[in-house]
Amino acid sequence: MRHLAIRLRHFTPWLFVQELLTKPAAVGAIWPSSDRLARCMAAHVPTGYGLVVELGGGTGAVTQALLERGLAPERLLVIECSPTFVRHLRQRFPGVTVLHGDATELANLLPNSVPIDAIVSSLPLRSLPADDTATILAQWCRVLPVGGIAIQFTYDLRGMHRRPLHGFVERASDIVWANLPPARVQAFEFRRLEHPIDAA
Repeated sequence: MRHLAIRLRHFTPWLFVQELLTKPAAVGAIWPSSDRLARCMAAHVPTGYGLVVELGGGTGAVTQALLERGLAPERLLVIECSPTFVRHLRQRFPGVTVLHGDATELANLLPNSVPIDAIVSSLPLRSLPADDTATILAQWCRVLPVGGIAIQFTYDLRGMHRRPLHGFVERASDIVWANLPPARVQAFEFRRLEHPIDAA
């Protein structure tokens, strides 16, 4: 029985359920992202030489898809607020930098003078407090260069069309039906803000 309990602690869905029960608002999902959803998100990451920043690494489905698509581990930086998921991700992906941090402080977590090619977000932006969501989106505008890509998925199949991202232009939108529940993946290109956002 003891060996079974140890194995369950390292079983990805079990880790997810533990976090869902203790921090449901932070997890914002009912089950880990499917391989199909993860691959769809990874497919929108542009080729380049800068960092790809993954927000909300969770159990590592999107991290795995990014690496399988050919992203070099040293170009990937994962930011996760759950200590449980951080430990899991560091063990599963020893060549990837995994930081324990909050996406509302993104600019302070990134290395100085390193270009960012893309942000890949699994954050539950619709279920977070409105102020936190606004701060996170403002952080994206601070760290992405013009032409940088932000990729976000949502369970609201209408996507973010009702609440467009200021300063961004949508470049792709796909529904992934083979996910629990189905999700929409959207890719946005950062243009420029007419009026700077205070992300402090």
